[in-house]
Amino acid sequence: MSNTRIAFIGYGEVGQLFARQLIAGTKASVTAYDIKLDAPETALPLVAQASRDGVRLAQSAAEAADGVELVFSAVTASAAQDVAREAASYLRPGQILFDINSASPNTKARCAEGLAGRGLDYVEGAVMAPVAEPGIKVSILTGGAKAAPFSDRLNALGMNLRPVAETIGRASATKLCRSIMIKGLEALIIDSARASRHWGVSDDVFASLAETFPSIDWPRLAETMDARVARHGIRRAAEMREAAAMLAEMGMPPGLSEAIADAHERRARENS
Repeated sequence: MSNTRIAFIGYGEVGQLFARQLIAGTKASVTAYDIKLDAPETALPLVAQASRDGVRLAQSAAEAADGVELVFSAVTASAAQDVAREAASYLRPGQILFDINSASPNTKARCAEGLAGRGLDYVEGAVMAPVAEPGIKVSILTGGAKAAPFSDRLNALGMNLRPVAETIGRASATKLCRSIMIKGLEALIIDSARASRHWGVSDDVFASLAETFPSIDWPRLAETMDARVARHGIRRAAEMREAAAMLAEMGMPPGLSEAIADAHERRARENS
């Protein structure tokens, strides 16, 4: 049994999955707030999901975080800094904001600085794989002064956190550098498979790829990656724009990452 009190700011796919499994596995008490609750037409599905999972919904982020110990920020990369900025006005000493958004290292650093200026704790999280299958067991890298004890605490609840640095940025940099590769491959294979089908040469193309990389089932990978981008491309595009921002801040050309973002968004919109 657990009496841990947790809040989720952002009650989308990740927030719902983590909340549901934490409640089922540890009997944690979970509250949540999502901006979609502010409009009746988008609130209904969230209300129904929360009712099924035993999550108490709040009317604001401040209400969700009131009295809890751990606050997950699980929104979009573009909203991460806004959530942290608002959290600085309502969090109290002893509470920890756990930012698992796919934001750039510098964005995470700014979030941490804003909270530190008010004597508040911030831990960055970098989710290193799709969450659907592993759920709360997904690998998450953490960073920050409280990363080690924080990770121990959540690992005791069934999560899979690994602290990598006391400074903010390394965890997020690891994720985004990986994302350039993974999401770049997804964009490449979608275009290659489409062009191959158009010309009727799919069998020969995949056979040639298999000769070079014999451990990969190329037809299956092409199908899996296309379905993944079609479903999650908007969120993945936002992540790749954070990767582009990271590269630009380093003085590197961000064009490739921006093109990958465009490709993911384009595929997702085709599926909407």
